[in-house]
Amino acid sequence: MTGLVIRALTASDVALFTAFQDSPHVGRAAFGHRYTSTADGGEYRPAWSWVALRGDTVVARAAWWGGPQDTEPVLLNWFDFADGEAEAGAELLRRAPFHKEYELIAPAGWRDDPAARAAVEGRISAARAAGLEPLVERYQYRWTPGCPLPERTGRLVHRPEPDDEVVLDVLRRVHSSTLDAHARKTMEGPGGLEAAAREELDFFHWCPSPREWLRIAYTPDGEVAGIQVPAHNPSGPCVAFIGVVPEARGHGYGYDLLVECTRFLVEEGAGFVAAATDRGNVPMAAAFARAGYPVTQERIHLV
Repeated sequence: MTGLVIRALTASDVALFTAFQDSPHVGRAAFGHRYTSTADGGEYRPAWSWVALRGDTVVARAAWWGGPQDTEPVLLNWFDFADGEAEAGAELLRRAPFHKEYELIAPAGWRDDPAARAAVEGRISAARAAGLEPLVERYQYRWTPGCPLPERTGRLVHRPEPDDEVVLDVLRRVHSSTLDAHARKTMEGPGGLEAAAREELDFFHWCPSPREWLRIAYTPDGEVAGIQVPAHNPSGPCVAFIGVVPEARGHGYGYDLLVECTRFLVEEGAGFVAAATDRGNVPMAAAFARAGYPVTQERIHLV
């Protein structure tokens, strides 16, 4: 078999990436996204896009993504390899100088589709061979004007909060007892709960939408109930965060927060609202279902 050459793309040969046949079952291309370099107005930088070649043929490819202002990739969200070339895909991930989370996009109910399941499991296996391990599976939602727009419940008062220290205190309380796998993983590290709270706040500041959109929610008697953050990420309007403090749980306030967040974004002109939650976060998944958000994708995260 011809020897393997693994390297980053250059500005002059980005066409190598798109020469590879897209999967119709999983990954960004299966959901209408196209690989386009930043030089051509797209999201991907050649230096963060790698290929494995046998001769002139691309047998595996990977692209790491970051926002316009990021100086290093945020995550790996494009990874493919040809039939029989799983090891080439794994070797590409081993040699590339980026150690970031891998977000694999799959159709809703992918386990019931043999072709999609094989494609998902093949990519997971190759990523594991390169040293990544599954962290969590998530439901991806997308509200559109064709979905019902839920009515505000009026049970909570939502107020802007300009003081990051106040926001951090609420985030600490939310994450002190959380079902979110990413927050729990962060809390296993040396920074613990403080690191998880600051990671969320850093994300709010990273989003290109106004920080002033963030809202703390209060019960009628003035007690903090939770936090909801309508935002725009680089792909558009989204529910950036919904969190209920432990002492306010059991009242269905996650739904109230989601409704307020959704309606705020729609009132700001959003033509859609993206959102996500862990499969294991049953209360939040129930809130999305009640609010009329359909599951449009599932995503598997490996770290």
